[in-house]
Amino acid sequence: MSERHALAPLRRVSTDVLEVAYYETGSGDDTVLLLHGFPYDIHSYADVAPLLAESGFRVVVPYLRGHGPTRFLSESTQRSGQQAALGADVVAFLDALGVERAYLAGYDWGGRAANVAAALWPERVLGLVSVNSYLIQDIGAAMEPVAPEREAGFWYFYYFLTERGRSGLAADPQGVAQVIWKRNSPKWAFREEELERTARAFANPDYTDVVIHSYRHRLGFAPGAEAYANLEARLAELPVITVPTITLDGLADGNFPAADGSSTARHFTGPRLHRKVADAGHNLPQESPEAFAAAVRDVRVLRVLRQEYAGRDGLTGRNQDTT
Repeated sequence: MSERHALAPLRRVSTDVLEVAYYETGSGDDTVLLLHGFPYDIHSYADVAPLLAESGFRVVVPYLRGHGPTRFLSESTQRSGQQAALGADVVAFLDALGVERAYLAGYDWGGRAANVAAALWPERVLGLVSVNSYLIQDIGAAMEPVAPEREAGFWYFYYFLTERGRSGLAADPQGVAQVIWKRNSPKWAFREEELERTARAFANPDYTDVVIHSYRHRLGFAPGAEAYANLEARLAELPVITVPTITLDGLADGNFPAADGSSTARHFTGPRLHRKVADAGHNLPQESPEAFAAAVRDVRVLRVLRQEYAGRDGLTGRNQDTT
């Protein structure tokens, strides 16, 4: 692997709960946090990070809780993977960095963390890029089924509800990831060394506990940590996102079919553009780094134009297809 594709060296900073390991590049005045998903790691942004650094951003790419070298500070802290914890981690990380406001961009777990932070702490968020649109979980509706074809793709949700699934993930996290990658991104011809590099992040001692709790909590099979009860109550109301936003759907996402953005439009009350990205699957920043980087650059423009377009419909819900 080339040096450009290895996000190193890592830095570390402590929040109230975690010691967060992160990669940083660029020296611009605007900070953007790039947030990875499951089962992935910071290298989803190996090509995005230099593109944004060249565009004048300070780029920060943290390992989420339970991943890579990121560690809990206390043995007594519940290894929660719930959405409120992920969102609170983002704001605590900004505090630890001494960053008052930043752009947030992510997909999957990272996109959800960014959505939560943008909805609950909009004063800390300059703009949002979110793959698959609005990602705050409606846990109250978790038992409502979706189409059988989509249910089949969510096999690991249900696998992780069982102790067999916990044991399977603990025994072979790379094997689980490989199956998910292929299903999520059928057009992505990833190399074995890319999977192996990402799988190193699964060696975190809390990986299994955090992942299992995340999926059990989202389906209503595990209680959340008491520390996040108030935040979860607010998230249960599906709060709107008011910050400038660009949402992205990959046209080759194996589990989340691309849409025109209209079904989630009610959740975005600020300026918003929705784009569909050709040939991209679920790990969109790694599969289509140019399109993802362009969205981050463009959401900065949306923020600048926000006052001009206040009260108009010109930006909200507009759709764009990219190649």
